Formats: sequence, structure tokens, C-alpha cells
Amino acid sequence: LRAFENELGVQPPVGFWDPLGYTADGSRENFLRRRAVELKHGRVAMYACIGYFVPEYTKFGGYLSPSMGIKFSDVPNGLGAFSVVPLAGWLQIIAFCGLIENTGFTFTQRKKIGLMLDASMTGEKAEPGNYGLGWIGA
Repeated sequence: LRAFENELGVQPPVGFWDPLGYTADGSRENFLRRRAVELKHGRVAMYACIGYFVPEYTKFGGYLSPSMGIKFSDVPNGLGAFSVVPLAGWLQIIAFCGLIENTGFTFTQRKKIGLMLDASMTGEKAEPGNYGLGWIGA
């Protein structure tokens, strides 16, 4: 499909590469949404890698759960953390992820985002993945 040959990231010799034909309908809105979702998933993957590698080298001091007597140093690295972190801790993580998902990191202006929408699709000069935070790059 030649409709997206001039988009950012299209480079020779491959050109615009869409082996599964997701953009065959030529919908610019769907294209921008998929591009924004790709950036978002990439950021989530990078955060996940940081969360996996950093505990190999350092741990927070103090208690993860003072009421249960669990210190941060008691939590094993990797998947072993699933069995040690209390349910309330996992619920806090899920709540935080939901907060970020529903606000798009913007707390001063309310944007229409959520299921099948993206904050970058709400303006005339929309740019996929740009949530208006400037140098943070989010």
C-alpha cells in the first residue's frame, strides 16, 4: 500500500513494511493508532526490562511490607518475586498501571483516552506516542 510510503520511519530498500496487511484499508486513523500502540508497548517492555535487571544490582532499603515483616532485600529477583510480594502490593501495582493508562501521564488537562483511543489522536497536530510531556519523551 502506497498511502503510508512517506511516513516517518519508512526507509529504503524495504519501504513501508506491513507483511500482515493491517493497513490494507488505507485508514489513517487506524495507522496512527497502531503506531501509538506500538510505541506504548515498546515503553512497557523497556520498563519491564528495567524492573527485571535493576534488582540484580541494587535493592531498596527498608520494608516492602512492615506489617508482614518483608524487607525489599527479602524479595528474590525475577519470577520468584510473585511468591513473596503480598497481594496488596500487586493490587497497588495494578492500580498504578490503571492510573497511568487512564490519564496518559497528563494530570493538568483531561484528554479522551482509553480503550481503542490514544491521547496522541486527540489533536489536530497529533503525533503518535507524544503525550505532551516534552523532554521526558513519554
